[in-house]
Amino acid sequence: MQKLMPRAHLFAVIMAILAALGVFGGRASAADRMTVTVTGKGPDVVLIPGLASSAAVWDATVKQLSTSHRVHVVQVAGFAGAPVAGNAEGPVVEPLVEAVDAYIKANHLKSPAVIGHSMGGFTGLLLAERHPEDVGRLMIVDSLPFFSLLFSPTATPDSVKPQAAAMRDATIAMSAEAFASQQAMAAPRYAKSPEGQALMLAWSKASSQSVVGRAMYDLLTTDARPGLGGVKAPTTLLYPFDPAAGAPVAMIEKIYADAYAGLPGVSLKRVDDSRHFIMLDQPKAFAEAVETFLR
Repeated sequence: MQKLMPRAHLFAVIMAILAALGVFGGRASAADRMTVTVTGKGPDVVLIPGLASSAAVWDATVKQLSTSHRVHVVQVAGFAGAPVAGNAEGPVVEPLVEAVDAYIKANHLKSPAVIGHSMGGFTGLLLAERHPEDVGRLMIVDSLPFFSLLFSPTATPDSVKPQAAAMRDATIAMSAEAFASQQAMAAPRYAKSPEGQALMLAWSKASSQSVVGRAMYDLLTTDARPGLGGVKAPTTLLYPFDPAAGAPVAMIEKIYADAYAGLPGVSLKRVDDSRHFIMLDQPKAFAEAVETFLR
């Protein structure tokens, strides 16, 4: 008679098989959450796009840097037509942070410069807080350490959860036509130029509403301010100002200065006549800021 496998050994084998099948989830691999395109040779720079954005938002930056740097451009799964892959359910932002960390370590990048726009800037900030060895220097392009400050200066992650959940659920549930209409109405608030608005709209319409909604919830309910004091990487924040938007410049400056007050030595740089997509609205000023940042 064949000898039965000891129960403890059998349990260990079953657990190993289940883990291999991904039943337990756990830390996502970089490929589950994002893809990366690498161009050029030299010091490493990692570029992370924002919510519902394409890696193509960095095309001009890649062209600028790839003659002197090795540029790693992230495309987040589920955004701008990219397959949803590991972002099919659950949180989006924190797994993305861990995926970028895994990519940097797996590819032996030595303290690369990290540049992130919007959600990408928030991702870079969390990376610098939680994995300081990953980030040699950080540029945040129009992002906040706690997005719900835009609703109220006294907001907390707990206080905004009901509103954030309602926004997430509405984004996921609306029809594709309603989602496209919503994005079209929002486009002028995010980019000044018709060309920039058209790009942003195309990327948004091609994005998974589920991934967008869940990522938005993550951003609204995650407060990175408590970890700002531990960021070791020299950090530059680029933020836009457009007088046509109606808010006085002093008010805009105060929003960003107050939000990042806990980040030692942060350099705040305003880019005028621009909205959220600074690299599309003011490409020359943006390129100059990147060049200065990398010196």
